[in-house]
This record gives sequence, structure tokens and C-alpha cells, in this order.
Amino acid sequence: MANTHTRSLEVTVISGEDLRINDQPIKNNAFVTVKADSRGSSSLQDSTKPDARSESYPYWDEKLHVDLPAGSRHVVVVVCRRSSAAGDKLVGTAWIPVSDFVGDYTPENYLHFLSYRLRDAKGLRNGIINISVRVVTSSYGGTAAQSSLPSEPKFGMPVEREKNGGTVTGVPVRYPNPWKS
Repeated sequence: MANTHTRSLEVTVISGEDLRINDQPIKNNAFVTVKADSRGSSSLQDSTKPDARSESYPYWDEKLHVDLPAGSRHVVVVVCRRSSAAGDKLVGTAWIPVSDFVGDYTPENYLHFLSYRLRDAKGLRNGIINISVRVVTSSYGGTAAQSSLPSEPKFGMPVEREKNGGTVTGVPVRYPNPWKS
């Protein structure tokens, strides 16, 4: 069954670990940009404010909102360091598969906590980014900006009571062991 709802992502950029440029710990001003892999269509992106005080272990705890076009396979998280003299320098990039937080039996609006290894421009490991992702669908009744409101996820399988005779619930009961005297 295809999902025809429009999707928006609420990505909370939590923190980074061991961020470096040229094998030196960054001092400050790290920021994160998040965008969907748009496959030819224009994709909007959102960015955090630069972290001014946490050195190579920055802490943002900032919510970003990004549209997820149909057919997107990845969400791209880019960490940079802002410098007035040299401009923005790339720290690392993580390509997050959409399948990590969409599909399977995950209820709508489920909050995923994820950590990914960053890769620098040469493809070498360069720190870790910690994020949370919530897929906000149009059936949620709110926009991405309203998604911080508490929601009740829907669990279970739909049951047609008339056809199947209702829903059966069971409670485990411990019986005495007949083989034990």
C-alpha cells in the first residue's frame, strides 16, 4: 500500500563528538545543515546556529524542519565550521538512509534517536553526529512546526471485528508442572 501523505521531517540535531579539521580539534562555531536527497527536484535545507563554546564536542539541541520528497533515499547531514577569515570549512558529512526511520512497523510520528559516523572530504572518519528524527505526516493534523506537541503513536493491527469475531487478548497464567511431584 503506497503512502500518499506528504512527509515532513523534524530533525533534532543533538550533539557532535570528536569533530576535527586537518586532524586538529575544532575550537568553536560548528554548525549543521540537514537536507533531503531530492533526486533532481529542488530540496530545502535547514541549519543550526553555530555552537560557540563546546569545542570538538558541540551541543546544539536544535530542531530543524525539512521536507521529504517522494522517492528520497537519503537525508544528508553536513557539519561545518564557520570562520570569518576562511569561510565555512567542511568537517564531515553523513548520508542517512531514509529506510532507517521510515517503513517497517514503525508508528507514525515515532521518534528515532540515531548516531552516525561523519566522513570528511577525503572519505575518512571524522567524528559522530547524534540526532533524532520524527516523520511528521499530513494525517498527523499538524505541520512540522507543530510537531513538538506530544502525540500518541498508533500501535497494533487493524481488526475487522465483524468478520473476525472481535479482538482477543490473553494473559499469561502459570500452571503447576504436572511432571513435578
